[in-house]
Amino acid sequence: MSLQITGKVIEILPLQSGTSKNGEWKKQEFILEIPGQYPKQVCVVQWGDAIDKFGIKNGETITASIDIQSREYNGRWYTDVKAWKVDRGGAGTEDGPPMASGEPWPEPAGDDEDDGLPF
Repeated sequence: MSLQITGKVIEILPLQSGTSKNGEWKKQEFILEIPGQYPKQVCVVQWGDAIDKFGIKNGETITASIDIQSREYNGRWYTDVKAWKVDRGGAGTEDGPPMASGEPWPEPAGDDEDDGLPF
């Protein structure tokens, strides 16, 4: 199953790092605002080398491929939305939204077709 989420980066939270039994780790969370009649904000996390590789910037529109994972700790459940890939082109960019049904944009009319326009 492939999950994707498209929105505008509205905040980048401070980098967090530490050491665990598996060695050094670092993570950074960012807030993605999903457009719609009632916009929603989602906190997405990126780990390790992905932080530099993705180069997320405030104000840009991205599509993130994500995994959702929950874990239990001391009787409480915690859920992470982890980005494993980020795209800036294509669907959901500032150039305009994708077709609602996922269909490609229509092809322009050819020169041999009379569309009634003078140019």
